[in-house]
Amino acid sequence: MLTVAQALEMVLQNVRPLPAATATLGPDALGLVLAEDIASDLDLPPFDKAMMDGFALRASDLRDGRTELTIIEEIPAGKTPTRTVAAGQASRIMTGAPMPGGADAVVMIERCEIAGQSVRVNEPRPASGMNVLPRGREMRVGETVLRAGTRIRPQELGLLAAVGRTSAKVQPRPSVAILPTGDELVDPSQQPGPGQIRNSNGPMLVGQAARAGATPRFLGIARDEIGHLRSLIAKGLRSDVLLLSGGVSAGKLDLVPGVLAELGVKPLFHKISMKPGKPLLFGVCSPHPPPLSQEERGALVFGLPGNPVASLVCFEVFVRSALRVMRGLPPGPSQVSATLTKDLPYRTDRTLYYPVRLSHSDAGFSAEPLAWFGSPDLRGTMSANAFAVLPEGECTVRPGERIAVLRMEEID
Repeated sequence: MLTVAQALEMVLQNVRPLPAATATLGPDALGLVLAEDIASDLDLPPFDKAMMDGFALRASDLRDGRTELTIIEEIPAGKTPTRTVAAGQASRIMTGAPMPGGADAVVMIERCEIAGQSVRVNEPRPASGMNVLPRGREMRVGETVLRAGTRIRPQELGLLAAVGRTSAKVQPRPSVAILPTGDELVDPSQQPGPGQIRNSNGPMLVGQAARAGATPRFLGIARDEIGHLRSLIAKGLRSDVLLLSGGVSAGKLDLVPGVLAELGVKPLFHKISMKPGKPLLFGVCSPHPPPLSQEERGALVFGLPGNPVASLVCFEVFVRSALRVMRGLPPGPSQVSATLTKDLPYRTDRTLYYPVRLSHSDAGFSAEPLAWFGSPDLRGTMSANAFAVLPEGECTVRPGERIAVLRMEEID
C-alpha cells in the first residue's frame, strides 16, 4: 500500500489550477484568488488631503506655536477650495477635504478657538506636513497594488473598489459533486427502518467542501444497484471533483470501483496505509492517460470510506489539498508541531489520525487528545479542530512531547 505522503504526491501530480474566469467583486468573491495583477487607475489620495478636522494654514505663521489668523473660507469633504491661504490666513477644513493652495499643515480643531472671523491657534509642535496626507501617498497611477495569487479578503475588496475595479480575473471555485452510496442510507428527515442509518456523510462533505472554498452539489443517495449508481456517477463526473462515500471496499456490494472503470475513470491508487481511511480510492476521468500535462484537466474522483471519521480525515488530507491547488493556492495540508497535554496511548499498523483539540499560546501550539473510539465515532470529533498524526507502532505519547498535528481549518 502507498504511504500517505506517496498517495498525496500522486493526487497533486494530477491536479491543476482551474482556468481563470471573470468574477464580480462582491461578497461572493471572498476567498477567491486573483488571476491577474491589479494596477491603480489614479493617484490615491488624488490630492493633498486633510487628516483632521481643523484649520489649514502655513506652519511658518505659528510663532512659538501660537497666533491669531483670519478665517477665509470653509472646506467640507467633497468640495474644492476656492481661495489660496496667504500669510496670516487659515481655512477651516474637514477630514478628507482637499488642502487649499498656500497651506502646508492642519491644526486639529481641539487646539483652535474661533472668535468671529478669526481663529486663535495653540499648537505646541507646528510642522509643515502636519495632519496632511500627500497626493499619491497610498498609490500612484499605474502602480501594481495587488498581484496575481492574492487571496481576496474584505480589505482586498476595499482596495479593488478604490482603484475602480468591479470585476477581475480569478481562479474560480471548484465544483464538487457529492454522492453517498448504500442501500442502508436514508435521508436525515426520515426515521431509519431496520438495518438503516441516516445519511450523515453527505451533509458533512457538503460542509467540508464549502469550507474549503468549493461549490458543493449534493447528488442524492446512490443505491447498491449498478444502473442507479452509473447514472449518478456519470452526472457527478461533469463536476471538477466527484466525492463518493462508501462502496469502495472489497464487499460484494462495493460496486463503485467497477462502475468508475466502466465510465472511463482511471484508478491511480486504491487503499493506502492510513487509519482511518485505508479503503480510499483516487482516480482521474480523462481521455488522456495520467499524469496530465499542464494543459490537460480531467475530473478528479475520490472514493471515500463510508465510516464518517474516515471520510472526514481523507477529505482533510487529500481532497482539501487538491481543492487548494485548483483555487490557485499552495496545496497544504496545514500541519503544525504541537506539545501534547496528556497521555495518548495508541497501537496502529498504519499512520493514525487521532482527534485532538489544538490551541495556541505564546509558548506555541498544544494538543489535547479527546475521548474517541474509532472511525465510526463522529460525535467524538465534536470538540476537535485537528488530528494528531501518529506513526505506526504501539506506544504512549507523554505530556510535553512534540507531535505532528493536521489542522482542519485553514489559517491563510
